[in-house]
Amino acid sequence: MSEPARHSGLRAYGCGGRTAKRLAALLASGAALLSAAAPALAAVPGRTDLAPAASSTDYPANVAIDTVTPAVVGQSDTITVTGRVTNSGDSELKQTHAGIRASQTGRPLGTRSDIGLVAKRNDPSGQDGVDLQSPIAEMGNVAPGQTRSFTLQVSPSDLKFSKGGVFELAVDVWGGTGDQSRSHALGIARTFLPYNTEQATKPTQIATLWPLTHAPELVAQTMPDNDQMPVLRDDSLATDLAAGGRLYKLVDLGAKLPGLTWVVDPDLLDTVYAMTKPYRVQKPGTAGDSAKEDNTLPGAGRAAATAWLAKLRQAVATSGDEVVALPYADPDIASIAHNGAKLDGMDTALRKAGTAGQVTAEGRLSTDVRGSVAWPYEGQLDTRIVNTTKTMGDNLLLVSGASMSESSSLNYTPNAARPIGDGQTAVVADHTISKLFEGDLDTAEARTAATQRFLAETMMVTEQQPESQRNLLVMPSRNLTVGTATALADAITAAQKGSWISPVKLTAVAGATSDSNANTSVPSPGDYPNELHDSELPAGALEKTMGLEGDLDQLLKILTQPQRVRGPFNAAMVRSMSTEWRDQAKDGQAYRSGTQDYLSNLISAVKLLPKRVITLAGDNGTLLVSVKNDLNQAVGNLQLRLTSGQVNRLNVGGAENVVLDATTSRTLRFPAAAQANSTVQMTAQLWTTGADPQPYGPPMTFQVDVTDVTSGVLYAIGGGVVLILLAGLRFYLQRKKRAAEPDTDGDTDGAPADPSDPADPAGPGEPGRPAGNTRPAEPTDTADDATGDGAAAAGRAPGAGPDETAAGAADRPAAEDADSEPETTEDAPDRALGDEKVGP
Repeated sequence: MSEPARHSGLRAYGCGGRTAKRLAALLASGAALLSAAAPALAAVPGRTDLAPAASSTDYPANVAIDTVTPAVVGQSDTITVTGRVTNSGDSELKQTHAGIRASQTGRPLGTRSDIGLVAKRNDPSGQDGVDLQSPIAEMGNVAPGQTRSFTLQVSPSDLKFSKGGVFELAVDVWGGTGDQSRSHALGIARTFLPYNTEQATKPTQIATLWPLTHAPELVAQTMPDNDQMPVLRDDSLATDLAAGGRLYKLVDLGAKLPGLTWVVDPDLLDTVYAMTKPYRVQKPGTAGDSAKEDNTLPGAGRAAATAWLAKLRQAVATSGDEVVALPYADPDIASIAHNGAKLDGMDTALRKAGTAGQVTAEGRLSTDVRGSVAWPYEGQLDTRIVNTTKTMGDNLLLVSGASMSESSSLNYTPNAARPIGDGQTAVVADHTISKLFEGDLDTAEARTAATQRFLAETMMVTEQQPESQRNLLVMPSRNLTVGTATALADAITAAQKGSWISPVKLTAVAGATSDSNANTSVPSPGDYPNELHDSELPAGALEKTMGLEGDLDQLLKILTQPQRVRGPFNAAMVRSMSTEWRDQAKDGQAYRSGTQDYLSNLISAVKLLPKRVITLAGDNGTLLVSVKNDLNQAVGNLQLRLTSGQVNRLNVGGAENVVLDATTSRTLRFPAAAQANSTVQMTAQLWTTGADPQPYGPPMTFQVDVTDVTSGVLYAIGGGVVLILLAGLRFYLQRKKRAAEPDTDGDTDGAPADPSDPADPAGPGEPGRPAGNTRPAEPTDTADDATGDGAAAAGRAPGAGPDETAAGAADRPAAEDADSEPETTEDAPDRALGDEKVGP
């Protein structure tokens, strides 16, 4: 029979008063001796296997302690304990009552390990002490699923406290069940009660982090007005900033605490500041679209943002407080260290985030701000994370005690700060205390448990070495909730009132003398918790985010107002890597996708208008290519290059510079010369100009069908042959005539010209030509005429699209034809070309 069963038997058989109490104490002492092995484990921190969990059938009463007042008790105080009992079993609990157990020895717990052992116990045990005869809270029968409340009041003398220190406070419930009608223990709840009888000589200095963070809300888009009205992805931040909201309550609670260290994400401050003016909110499904009136809604948080920012500025101005700025948008250092540290541009982006964070926080809060502080996710550290923080220029690291735990042989709590090399200092938070304030303490039971445990742990730290000044770091959850913040604020206030702690700034704890026995070893990457690896930003996401840098640089080259795009996108890239996405993975992916899609849409807004097939009727003409700018600002520093797939058949002119006003298009002309009938593929490509030109956007290809070149060439060849034959015939006739004439003076070359000779240019057809100075006449240049005759008339070629006919040489101006130089046999002449006909 267990100790609780023995105790219940005493009450069931009518043994009351002092006799029952003494017998119960004797039996409980025997049970304590039987479990003497348990204290031997007290020196081993972190043990979780000290007591098995009780089944609901053995202990069907779920006991909860909701409040303990006062949280720290003095000699003359009355302790009031309130709570609830819920029947979690299948049968009715009969004639139930709640009572308080008292220590058998009246001595306080001796070590922090003793506190841990008490916290790990589940079912009733003789180590919890003996029940007091008074007070008793009768609750009657409790049906399955029903809850009854209780209130118990007791004095320190009733609990037999012999001296100051930390005591266990246990409330148990007794009664009968369906299969066991006699009264027995049905369940128990435990907490801790500091009994403060004297002031500490050297209170422990405690720096408490008070984080103000929120998932990124500002997006890369802004409205097209001159002021670039900001756009948020949703309006949830307005709720958090309003009275009763999470961030409102955090500022309200923090403003009442002394020596607080405000840890602020500067991106949150920027967002709130933007909300103090008119702003817009994206409609669902428009994350990658340019912001317009029809796909955004007016933001509703202007008044709340204005009031909150003013309230925060007043709170951080309190003497003794400190503001720490995280890198801008709180980039996930651990994810980057493990999955993206070697990406191009990452080092620069992190350094800029650190600088921008401090500058932004100082500007928005109008106060001095400490920068160069790194807070990896959940304070977990390894050597790769440390290397990344070095790159960022951070010299102070906020680290969890779970990452750099102390040796089990160390029987006291060392100071928080310790050097880790290369000028960096790790400020290691007490893991046991900090873990109390993780998650959401959204019930009175959870808040009381955390508060009382905090008081017990910190009092014990001070009592470990009362003559030595100690210091601790308390690191709550990054996304501090209202319930958790309330418990932490209550705990700090009560401990300070008890005089064994002294709230100080982070700087004071970081600058304290390090303990030579403290652990200074940084864990290796293999020791990083696997469950945290699973929530990291994947390498692919980081690579895509950093890949935006190259695309953004290309876009900025062509913009006439790059500052309208550069700032919003640089900030959005860092926001894409925020630590806040660890707990909101789906939202983080949506944010990154929206940023990438928006940049792609901006780049593609400057584009070539597509063509299909163009018919070139003749051996030359003009090809038209249109460029469109759908951006809300002018673009330049662009060049359009048109290249032929077969330059031996169709050749085109050089590149054309492109300058376009906002939301306009322009058609550029390229002279083309064809050598033969064929179908030639053309490629149009935009290029950036200046240093290191790069292709801009995708190329546009189309086909040119060249027709009617063959007949024109034949006309030119035929004309040339005729001229050669005529010249040969004339030469033959002249020689024959001279050979037939008598040689009177022996020099026929000097004979006067015969006026009757039709081939003589000095004859009747051309009077006045000097005799004896004859030469063959130059052939008449008929090349242009032949080309003009052979070229197709301007017009739409059969089978061509509505915008796809190029006019041939027949359309060139007459003045240009008259001044044309003769065509050579090697290269096509630079002749005036006809225009491509656009439209019907």
